[in-house]
Order: sequence, then structure tokens, then C-alpha cells
Amino acid sequence: MGAIGSSLAALFTGNGYETSVTDIRPEADFYRAYDTIYDDLEKRGLITGRQREICRKLVSYSMDYAILANADFVIECIFENLEEKYRVYKKLESVCNKLRVLASSTSVIMPEDLQKGVKKWPEKVLVAHPFNPPHLVPFLEIARTPDTEQEAVDLTRDFFVSCGRMVCLMKKSAPGFIANRLHHALLREAIYMVEQGLADPEEIERAMTYSFIPRYSSIGIFEHHDAFSMDQLQNLQNYLYPYLGRSKGSPDLVVNKVKAGELGMKTGRGFYDWNEKSIADFRDRAAEPYWRFFNWNLPSD
Repeated sequence: MGAIGSSLAALFTGNGYETSVTDIRPEADFYRAYDTIYDDLEKRGLITGRQREICRKLVSYSMDYAILANADFVIECIFENLEEKYRVYKKLESVCNKLRVLASSTSVIMPEDLQKGVKKWPEKVLVAHPFNPPHLVPFLEIARTPDTEQEAVDLTRDFFVSCGRMVCLMKKSAPGFIANRLHHALLREAIYMVEQGLADPEEIERAMTYSFIPRYSSIGIFEHHDAFSMDQLQNLQNYLYPYLGRSKGSPDLVVNKVKAGELGMKTGRGFYDWNEKSIADFRDRAAEPYWRFFNWNLPSD
């Protein structure tokens, strides 16, 4: 379940949906994460105390999978390990009686691979990938297999649209789907520039923050290059592309940091050094752009 699951539970109940949650974590751990989300919303004046109480009554938790017996829409949010996901699917098959959609929040695994672990209703399997934290980021992408029922796709799209999400449907699935393929192409080039000694991470991030990122918050990348002109784009790409990074696996910079135990925030050092103050500052800044998208259809009495 983890952070994604807690965030989705907050999103679903915040839009008036009864939500049942199961996890390996103790109940207190789940509710601590869930309530923290509502703490932030209430502090910002986005919900009232009464609305929060109503939402809290819509969520139930158990470490027993039987809580999902009557669920018609299930989304699993466990870590990116197929065998573990298959283990969960087997449990779901033993308890779910009314399932219409089995979605995964996976950020990279193709639905065809997920489907291999489902015997009872493989035609109901698809990917419904949000961006973190999904209770704030108004985006979701759906990837299906050729065998996925159209009803499952339609139900998933309509459900997340009703929760205020902007839903993207892939024409066919591919590892990483849409958003993470774009994200990691950018990250690969950023790491390549650091490895080549072209710039430090701070300079690269400054360039991103004050150049194209603000642009693409209001117009699209294809729109921009239509306006730029296709012949100029062709000339630019023919000159530039031979110089870009082409690594086929994790770059040495990342591999060496993993070997050194410099795993980022959770170990106190990665590309940057981290402490309690810098972690809290990062989390505030990471959430800040998305508060303006808050659009829950909050339940009332």
C-alpha cells in the first residue's frame, strides 16, 4: 500500500466514495498517513472539519483481504515486483465476488505482464498509474492489453474523471507508459551532462526551472514546436541528437552511488545532502505547484 495507497484512499473518500483498504501495515500506520493528508487540507482551508469527519467515515481498514469481498474496483499499490503482485492477485481471486476492474498503480510494468498472474479475470486487468502524491497531482494514465475489456477501461476512466483527474489513455502499452518515459528521457540526459562534466546538478535544475518548465505548464511540447517551425526543428535535431546520452541501463553515476550507500533522502545523501529541515522544505516545495488544482467533489451530509 504505502504512500500511494494512502494518498489514493484520501482522494477516493474525499470525492465521496466508500473505500476499503488492506495492507501489511498495522491499522494505526495507515490512518496516521491518511490523517496527515487531511491535516494539510484543513490547514489550508480546503476542507472543513465537518467534511473531514464525513470523509473519514467512508474509509475502512483491515489486514484481512476479506474486507474486499464486495469490491467492484480494486487498485493494488504494492512495490514494483511481479512475484509479489501475483501473490496479491491470488489472494484477491480467492475473496473478490463482484470485481469489474483490477487496476495496478505501477509506474513501469506493462499490463500484459501483470495479466500473466491473474487466472480468474485477466480481461479486467489494466494499469491506472497516478503521479505522487495522487491526492494532489491531477493526472492519471491508463494502459490496457488487447484483451482488457472496454468496460474496465471505461469504468476506470470515468471513475478517475469523477475524482477530478485528467486521464490519458494509451493506444497500446509500453514500459514506463507516457509520463515516465518522458521523465526518464530527461533524467538520462541530465545525468549524462553531470557525468560529462558539463554542469553540476544545481545548474541543470536551475536551467530547467527557469527555461522550459514554466513554458510547458501552459502550452504543449508539440504546440511549441509547431509554433517554432518544423524545418527549424529538423535542423536542430540533426545537429544535436548525435551528442545526446544513449545509455541502455542505469548510468555509472547512479550505480556508483548505490554501491556507496548514497541512496538519497532515506540515507541522508544522494545527489544532495539531506537532513530534517531540507526534507521538510523539499516536501513543501514538491506539493506547492499542485495545490491550485485541488478540485475534490467533497461529500456532504
